[in-house]
Order: sequence, then C-alpha cells, then structure tokens
Amino acid sequence: MSTPDAFKVTSPVNRLHGEMPRIGIRPTIDGRRRGVRESLEVQTMNMAKAAAELISSNLRYPNGMPVECVIADQTIGGAAEAAMCAEKFKNSNVMVTLTVTPCWCYGSETMDMDPLTQKAVWGFNGTERPGAVYLAAVLAAHAQKGLPAFGIYGHDVQDAADTTIPADVSEKILRFARAGIAAATLRGKSYLSMGSVAMGIAGSIVDPEFFEDYFNMRCISVDMSEFIRRVNENIYDPEEFERAMAWIKANCKQYEDIYNGKDGKTPEQQQAIWEYVAKMVIIARDLMIGNPKLAELGFGEEALGHNAIAAGFQGQRQWTDHMPNGDFMETILNSSFDWNGIREAFVVATENDALNGLAMLFGHLLTGTASGFSDVRTYWSPEAVKKATGFDLDVPGMIHLINSGATTMDATGRQSADGKPAMKPFWEISADEAKACLDATSWVPANLGYFRGGGFSSRFLTRGGMPVTMSRINLVKGLGPVLQIAEGYTYEPPKEIHDQLDKRTDPGWPTTWFVPNLTGEGAFKDVYSVMANWGANHGAFNYGHIGADLITMAAMLRIPVCMHNVPEEQIFRPNAWAAFGMDKEGADYRACANFGPLYR
Repeated sequence: MSTPDAFKVTSPVNRLHGEMPRIGIRPTIDGRRRGVRESLEVQTMNMAKAAAELISSNLRYPNGMPVECVIADQTIGGAAEAAMCAEKFKNSNVMVTLTVTPCWCYGSETMDMDPLTQKAVWGFNGTERPGAVYLAAVLAAHAQKGLPAFGIYGHDVQDAADTTIPADVSEKILRFARAGIAAATLRGKSYLSMGSVAMGIAGSIVDPEFFEDYFNMRCISVDMSEFIRRVNENIYDPEEFERAMAWIKANCKQYEDIYNGKDGKTPEQQQAIWEYVAKMVIIARDLMIGNPKLAELGFGEEALGHNAIAAGFQGQRQWTDHMPNGDFMETILNSSFDWNGIREAFVVATENDALNGLAMLFGHLLTGTASGFSDVRTYWSPEAVKKATGFDLDVPGMIHLINSGATTMDATGRQSADGKPAMKPFWEISADEAKACLDATSWVPANLGYFRGGGFSSRFLTRGGMPVTMSRINLVKGLGPVLQIAEGYTYEPPKEIHDQLDKRTDPGWPTTWFVPNLTGEGAFKDVYSVMANWGANHGAFNYGHIGADLITMAAMLRIPVCMHNVPEEQIFRPNAWAAFGMDKEGADYRACANFGPLYR
C-alpha cells in the first residue's frame, strides 16, 4: 500500500523552453504639464502598483510560480512614453497588458498598439477626473483599429484618495489576467502526436494550420515505433525506471482479471507488461519535455524533447493490437503525482484526440489542476435508472463519463478543499491526499478483445459533490473552431446502484457521474439535451466552475462558444463584442469571424 513518505511536493519549475509570459501594467496619464500631470503622478502609479500586487498575490502559473507583472518605468502621457513602455515590455516577455488610469488621457497616443498582446483597460470610477471618459474613448480606438480590449470600470464611485480595488474590479482584472496568461502560454509551444489517427476519430486528425493560426503552436508527430526503439536501445533513465518499479509495487493495486478468465496473461507476462508500461510513461514524458539525463547516457538529440505543452497517444489499433496499451501511461502523466513526487500534471489525450487535448490544456492552464479526459458515454434518465436498478434517482439525470486511459487519478475526488472533495493544484496537494487518490484506484488487466497486447486500466469512482466544468473544442468546416462548456457537479449514487450501471458499460474503467447545471432552455433544458448537443464522443473536465474563464479565454483566441450554461453576469468579453448585436452569443460568432485568428 502507498505511504505518505513516498511523496514530496516538487519545487515549481518551468519545464518547457521559453520564458513564462508576463503581464505589463501601463499607467496612463493626462499629458498636460504645469500642474495637471504632476497632480496625478502618484495616484496613477499607485493604481498600477495595486493592480500588479493583486495579480501576483492571487495568480500562479500552472507550474506553481507566481505570475509576474512588469510596470512601465514612468507614467504614459503620449506616444514617446508609450514607445518606451513597449520597448521595456518587449524585452520582458510581456504578452498581456493592463492599462490603468484615474483620468483623461490621449487615447490613440497612449494605447497599447501591439497586435499580439491581450489587452484590458481599467478606468477609475471617480468624479474628480474623467477616467470613464478615457476608458470609453480608448476602447473605441481599440475597436476602430481592430485591436479588441476588455473594459474594466467599477460599479460604484470611489473617492479620489481611495486606493482599494473594488471587488467587481478585482474579479474582472483577475479573470482577464488568468485567461490572458493561459492564452499567451500557448505561444511557441508544441502539440506532440505520438502516432496518428485512432480508429477514424476525427479529433485525432491533427490540423497544423488550426494550431498555428489560433495558438501560434507547432505540431510535431512521432511514430509509435519510437517507443519500441527507446525500450530496445535503453534510451531512458535506468535509475528512474528502478524507482518507478518500486513505486508501482508499493502503490499500484492490481485488480482481478475481470475480462479474460483462463485466457488472460500469466503472472510472469503481467510483470513484463508492468515493466513495459512504466518505461512508456518515462519515454512519453521525455518525448514531450526532454530529459538531461539522456545526454549523459549519450543520447543528445533525445535529451531535448519536443517542447510539448500537450500530447496525444494514438494507441488503437496499430499499437494496441500487439503492444501494451497506453492507459497506465496516460493516467500517470495526467495525474499530479508519480514516483518523482507531487508535480504539475501533464496533458496527454487518449486516442490522440487533439481537440479534446486542447480543452484539457485550457482547463489546466486556467486552474493549475489536473484535467480529466472521458468518453461522454451514456445519458441515464431517472426513469431508466429506476427500470434498471429499482433506484429512485434524486437528480434530474446524469451522464456517464468513462475512459480507459487519460482520466487523471486526481478525479477520484480524494483531495479536499473546505472539507469537500476537490482536485487541487499540485502545490496544494498533501502526501496524504496523493496517497488517498492512489489507494482509491486499482489497476485492471486489459480486456484482450480490445487490447490484444495487454496493459492496465485505472478503475475508480469519482466522489460526488465536486463542482466541475466539462468542455470540448470542435472543428466545423466553413466555420472553424467552436467551444462547448457545461458546468455541473459530480454525483455518487449508492454503490450497489453504481455497480449495476457500471457493469452495463465497462466495470474495468474509471467512472465520473456528471450532472450538469440546467437552465431550462436550449441545450441545457434538461440533462438529455446536454448529451444530445455535445459535439463529439469525448469531453474534458476540470475542477470548479470555470466556464466564465473559458469564455474569456476563447474570446481572446477568437473561438466562439456554441454552448454554455454560465450565468450572463459572469460573461466577460472584449468591449468591441457589443458592437456586433444585442444577442451576446450571436455577437460572439460575428466578432470572432470579423477579427479572425490572432496569429493568421
């Protein structure tokens, strides 16, 4: 069994090449001298310092490091000072800018003109100076020049000497900053296809133009035979492999072979498979981010990796008809812990479904938590549950999320926040919580009808009562990408009821029962409608109700949202979206089409 001593929280580290994106704070000011500008210098710079402190003290990168802010060296009263600020930001890897001001400024002279930065403007709501007038003027300038910006303006008037940031302003600044950093983090990174198209699943037909135009990402592909080569030629850290095997023996409980009976693998064959899948974990990680240990072993090219912020493994069928499946590999990498300790989760999509992998990646970048990957398998109505089990369901229906591979062990719900089940950023996970996730998971020998090469699938039931958000990106010919979002909660029926329903699907795979929040309209009229309107066979899910952050991030990347149940008052998009009609969701489509992909 696992022990708390097997886990330590690793130090935050940027495991990819390239600096982390920073947020630039731009204090703009009325450029008129002889008393006007001078009277505003302290107040304006204090707004910038307060915004920077708010962001850095509340937000972290997914790797655990605090989000860094860079403040312009001086207030910006005109074009010359705007250029000075732009030069500093260029040298500081600033990809997100927040302009702040308590007063009137010269809009088109002081605005951020970089076409690739994410932009917001906070105009102080005070009566002494026309901060609101500047905000409106500069947002109009952004729209006129095709540089969408988010407008931030407090609901209530503040005194000029009030240095606090109101709660509504704070919420918008943090939402903008969270989404902006997430969007910027994608730039220059790779998506790694380990294999190609799995069983005709369109999401695994990876479109490089889409990744390049919308995210400035590079698509890399390696054949799955690379795993065989690295195993056969010992291109992995042998010391880590020994450590992995000891950890697996101590922590990974093998379940009975429920599929194969007398035709199953022998104990000796199972042990060999354990050794092979452990090597697959190490090799997949090395393919993604590299490993300096390989250079010491004489494999300099392999040591570099592919700078992959996300990856997918084809598996079926060309691999799994002969070799151990990728279920253990995907589960371990997508979890927030392994034999090296508690660390940032990776993003690895089952069946190389890159579109679902992107949804997983969005959720991870916004929350710092692990992402789950599931088949959106079955809708169960209360009537169907009653007929199948005799049980009266106390929710309006539920969706069976289940997948043999990439459903992170964090999704067991054995971590806790405020005494309730949770999935936490790795830097908040204790050794006892990681132990509890592992102890709630067992490993089922693969169904040899589906996976002839064997392997092990995780098996657990997610605890009920966790707020989660399911999401998915789909590509539509002639339209482009669209994002689906469904906020809701996990549900835990009585064990005997779960067992009956689970056996009708696949009792050797991990289950998350999902109940979406309903609005009574459209795709969220009822649970059946959510299932019926979901655009693919897969969905990603993350802890918390993060739909509003996903909507903000999608607007930054020019991806319209085709389905969501986020309360209207939480929706935050660039100010220019209001010019595209009074129907907010229709306006989102028109604005995204008008401004187009950020990197095209």
